[in-house]
Amino acid sequence: MSEHSLIPIAEILDETLELSLSDLAQRGAVHIEIIIELVEEGVLEPAGKYPEEWRFSGPDLVRLRRAINLKRDLELNLPGIALAIDLLEELDALRAKLERLERHRFR
Repeated sequence: MSEHSLIPIAEILDETLELSLSDLAQRGAVHIEIIIELVEEGVLEPAGKYPEEWRFSGPDLVRLRRAINLKRDLELNLPGIALAIDLLEELDALRAKLERLERHRFR
């Protein structure tokens, strides 16, 4: 297991965490060019107009890792990665909603 896979979950999910482009590349163990391509495709949406101003959050790190896994495991191209991540996040939201509804129903 690499040291990059040992990032604390709380840090990844921290929406107040601010990462620069180089920070995100380092923590995601990817080249900056890959992150730029993911931003251009809409997979990642940093705050800031220019790459040197970009700031990413903990959830962006989660999206980056998902994107890298999809590319590696399923050999998806960038549009495929963007679509898959959107669908996975929609599925996560629906599961969370279903869980809330089931908890409410059994009270």
